[in-house]
Amino acid sequence: MTQATMRGGSGPAVREWELRLARWLARYSITLLRMSLGVVFLGFGVLKFVPGLSPAEPLAADTMQILTLGLLPERIGVLIVAALESTIGFLLLTGVLMRIALALLAVEMVGIMSPLVLLPGAMFDDNLAPTLAGQYVIKDIIIGAAGLVIAAQTLGARLIVKSPPDQ
Repeated sequence: MTQATMRGGSGPAVREWELRLARWLARYSITLLRMSLGVVFLGFGVLKFVPGLSPAEPLAADTMQILTLGLLPERIGVLIVAALESTIGFLLLTGVLMRIALALLAVEMVGIMSPLVLLPGAMFDDNLAPTLAGQYVIKDIIIGAAGLVIAAQTLGARLIVKSPPDQ
């Protein structure tokens, strides 16, 4: 056994493999993130076009009722959410009109997170533990973070892979 192996270090072959992997991830990971987010939005958006098919439909309807001060019929509000999510999904999946996609995503994130403030009784139980609906909304913080990463790349940021120093 070499001293590097005993210390938990890695040999040149492992370092080269890690560097290749890092380059591949730098090149493709944000594209894969963008496309996977697009699939999620497109899939969940399309579900909302069919009444009763989306388990999130009641939450979307209640939220839209509050956000529009009850001025829109419930079904129209859900169809607006469906169209918005489907458009975001299509644009993210294809990578076209990314600035528009990201602006729509920012608007959508306000709607997605607003039940935490507008519908606290549906989001948290009496012990302030998140309900299933609350967990559904809270996990969307990840969607917001993914959107920020995609926005950074769209606006010109790039991942840079530095060669590790020789050990």
